[in-house]
Amino acid sequence: MGATDAADAADTMDAIVFGATGFIGRFLVAELLGRGQRVAAAVRNDTLTPWLVSRGVDLGGLEIVTADVTRPLTELPEVRDVYNAAGRFAFGLGEREARSVNVTGALHVLEWAATLPRLRRLVHISGYRVSTAEDPLDPAEAGAYEASKSEADLAVRARAEALSVPLTVANPSTVIGPGQYIGLAALVEDVWNGRLPALPGGRDTFLPVTTVDHLARFLAEIPAAPVGEHYWVLDDDTPLLPELIGTMAAHMGVRAPRRTVPVGLLRRLPRRLTGADPETLSFLSSDRYPTASARALAERVGLEAPPAADALRTWADDLVAARFGSASPWLSPYGFHTVAGVPTWVTGDRERPSHVLLHGLPMNADLWAPVAARLTGPVLAPDLPGLGRSAATNRPLDAWLADLMDPVRTRPVLVAHSLACGPALRFAAARPHRVGGLVLVSPAFLQAPAPRFARSGLAAPVLRRMPAARLARALGVPEGPEVRSAVADLRRPGAARRVTAALRADVAARPRWRALLDRVDVPVRVLVGSADPLTEAVGLPVTEIAGAGHYPQLTHPSQVARHLDAASAPAGG
Repeated sequence: MGATDAADAADTMDAIVFGATGFIGRFLVAELLGRGQRVAAAVRNDTLTPWLVSRGVDLGGLEIVTADVTRPLTELPEVRDVYNAAGRFAFGLGEREARSVNVTGALHVLEWAATLPRLRRLVHISGYRVSTAEDPLDPAEAGAYEASKSEADLAVRARAEALSVPLTVANPSTVIGPGQYIGLAALVEDVWNGRLPALPGGRDTFLPVTTVDHLARFLAEIPAAPVGEHYWVLDDDTPLLPELIGTMAAHMGVRAPRRTVPVGLLRRLPRRLTGADPETLSFLSSDRYPTASARALAERVGLEAPPAADALRTWADDLVAARFGSASPWLSPYGFHTVAGVPTWVTGDRERPSHVLLHGLPMNADLWAPVAARLTGPVLAPDLPGLGRSAATNRPLDAWLADLMDPVRTRPVLVAHSLACGPALRFAAARPHRVGGLVLVSPAFLQAPAPRFARSGLAAPVLRRMPAARLARALGVPEGPEVRSAVADLRRPGAARRVTAALRADVAARPRWRALLDRVDVPVRVLVGSADPLTEAVGLPVTEIAGAGHYPQLTHPSQVARHLDAASAPAGG
């Protein structure tokens, strides 16, 4: 190699990723950068860089370039490997909209790649269903998205052969992971919200999955593999659809549909009755796929996908944390854990928290998000059983709280709000060696009870239908993500009814909690808002926050956090 050739080779970047802001594309960019490659990320708008930063990815090898694949590509950097992860993935697309990216765009990428003097490989990401077709699908039957992917698959293969482009087609199945909220995710969302009386498809429906992390690692290995193979990337051990949904439902603590509806019947019934998108029905098949070449490559390079059941449970946590794409998780780690025998939603550090935060009604653990962001130490914040995202339990709340605290290795400050103050008080009295202090925020048993209507059975239907703005006004707090999170949970089956039942039970338990207050051997502090004062005097330190009501966490989070940090200072670890 001459000096000029060597200089040109040095200027050649390792890879370019089209569709770099998409679900697959951004994980692929992160993987390539993590391997020390110099990567050009082709985007129209740079939402990629903030995402990479949030994941702690080193950006030293990244170059952001502007590209629109719907137009002929020019003025892009010299690269060795080309990845086309660009695609318009949505159901209900118009034919022109789908083809502009999925067909025309794919061919533009290929034709540009054909001009690269040092091209090693073009990796085109297709689909596990469309790559088995010998002729393009009919948009009228398959839908514009699926038909465009089928047309692109055939067109890219033919054009690559004509131009002698070293092409490898990757055919991933349903790709799951944080940020994937369409396709199978919509089915899981219906299960979560109790809106799926029957499962579409049959008992033998096979809807294979692969995780986005595994797919990104696999894609990164393709350019070094021999030309000539195409790869179906999916887990052959994915459970059949009824078991798949059952696995995720059990993990989330909700009921899975027991009945199935054949695809043929779904096609004949009106969508307003079935709720099934006709474009999704082509994925409901018992077919199997030629995965031998992908398995061989994975084995050769030492790649091993996580067990499908574990991956599905992890994805369920991601979906619920993000409210199926409508919110952002406020703290990690998060997920469902079995506490006292039931799936319990737990956010934060389960082993070494400085504070354990228990929410009141009608909220969930997200109530503490503004305060937790201001505390100096890690927190543990669960949804109480039967409330928020946690499943209901028949066991006493004392047993649930004891099991929740069992993995904790510190002596945290136990912080409880409103109706959670009673159980927290009981735990601190029974196990003073497990906590460094107790903070009761707006303790319900020392304040006026909820209005009689709120405790009646008539309140549950009203609460279930209440919009976020109205609930915020009723609680006297801003209409923020914490209130919207609570509203989402209250609309799930049985949640509003359990809230009103807990309010009724509180009235009967009040004398018991008040008597126990005098027998606690750990430091106890009471924190209330000036607009929501105690109705009983207590011989304890009471801090009143001026202008606050029953939810000072949402209206005065900085002041609440300051008091909670002060409560933890003498306790140590």
